[in-house]
Amino acid sequence: MATVEQVTVQGDEAGMRLDRWFKVHYPGLGFGPLQKLLRSGQVRVDGGRVKTDTRLAPGQVVRVPPLGVDAARNNVPLTANTIRDRHDADVLARMLVYEDDKVFVFNKPSGLAVQGGSGVSRHVDKMLEAWRSKRGEKPRLVHRLDRDTSGILVVARTRGAAVALTKAFRERDTQKTYWALVKGVPAPHEGRISTYLVKEQTPDGDRMRIGRHGEDGADHALSHYRVIDQVAQRFAWLEMEPYTGRTHQLRVHAAHIGHPILGDPKYFEADTNFDFPGGVQNRLHLHARRIRIPHPDGSGIIDQVAPLPPHMVQTWNLFGFDENEGGDE
Repeated sequence: MATVEQVTVQGDEAGMRLDRWFKVHYPGLGFGPLQKLLRSGQVRVDGGRVKTDTRLAPGQVVRVPPLGVDAARNNVPLTANTIRDRHDADVLARMLVYEDDKVFVFNKPSGLAVQGGSGVSRHVDKMLEAWRSKRGEKPRLVHRLDRDTSGILVVARTRGAAVALTKAFRERDTQKTYWALVKGVPAPHEGRISTYLVKEQTPDGDRMRIGRHGEDGADHALSHYRVIDQVAQRFAWLEMEPYTGRTHQLRVHAAHIGHPILGDPKYFEADTNFDFPGGVQNRLHLHARRIRIPHPDGSGIIDQVAPLPPHMVQTWNLFGFDENEGGDE
């Protein structure tokens, strides 16, 4: 870049710090050089001098002098990293069930982690690097699913969308519907599960247990379930809705009422007479089927459904379950 540019602040950049704005638009510019440009008055906002922590407003104009670095762009040299990014981009494309200029909705496969952790090298958050916008903005996670849980995952494409979607999850303006296959058939066929949950550290990672009101670290958890279909008294297809969003909430609640989810490596504790059904894979049978959430631009409701993963399709076919009975409409 060899000339001065006048760049307009976009609506989804409201409240962004100036140094962060430069990091997004001109990632090659270091913090030290930016400070020098600000002190000398070469970088201005609406013609006035500013500091690195100045908060920007939509419509403001940032004066950008010649920097000696390129603006954020997608056409980068082919390296090992870009080859990996292209592979990740292809995987994300296959997972995509909905998109607009503010939101991506994915159908996450079972076994793929959403975020990094101990022993996790590949996860959705890292893969999203491959889908940075032309301005260099990386899509943002606004909620998560357990690694072994498949289904609907909402991702914000912009900073403003992330703020709005995070607020919707926090204030419980969303309706999340899961499908699960459990051991036995709950009685009654529809009910409410209300407990307190406590997180514990174990050699196999975090594990939740039922706690008491007032116990240190105990959080209230509330879920609803409904039996959609069943196989005699051996198994039941449940629709489950978490009203709160605690770690492993549905998995713990299913086990708590005596009907653990099939294939759950943490909470399925069957008796010695239990035989895993032939033709059913020993994998977690929990799927985030549907989400209804206010669109971040206020234009209505995002309402998306995710098809079942292959191992659950196999089970549904074996048991003769009809997906249409799930009532997605």
